[in-house]
Amino acid sequence: MAEDDLEFVPGPDRAADLRRALGCFGTGVTVVTARTDRGPLGMTANSFSSVSLDPPLVMWSPARASRRHDAFAAAERFAIHVLGADQLDLARHFATHGHGFDAFDWIEGEDGMPRLEGCLARFDCTRYAVHPAGDHSLILGTVDSVALPARGGPGLLFDQGRYGRFSPGG
Repeated sequence: MAEDDLEFVPGPDRAADLRRALGCFGTGVTVVTARTDRGPLGMTANSFSSVSLDPPLVMWSPARASRRHDAFAAAERFAIHVLGADQLDLARHFATHGHGFDAFDWIEGEDGMPRLEGCLARFDCTRYAVHPAGDHSLILGTVDSVALPARGGPGLLFDQGRYGRFSPGG
């Protein structure tokens, strides 16, 4: 390692350094939605991942400290919306607010699930399992249906604490 490089053992006193190191791995940005007793609920998440193609399983990981955690952990069904690069306002809104859907184009599906319009892809899921994982939970879902609109385009990305978009090249 170079003299200026940082090497450390993760611990409570190094949480900021660990977060900064983890932030070096860029991710896509999603908004997860569910129907609750209080109406539609949303949460921005960059922890989305494919788990299995057979059976079709996906996962995401909300922080247990989030006020929305328990509602999502208890939800039998949820939808994961992959955001396009032009949907930064949507990502920022649901990063801090769980409600306020009327500021965006959305519909209520036949099953009551809130579905955001204009996303790159949507995965409608049934809860498969919820596992505690430190200060987060791993929520796994069986993918019941997928919406893949023809709009296409670049996805919204999150890297080192910033939103952005992919630029191909070398």
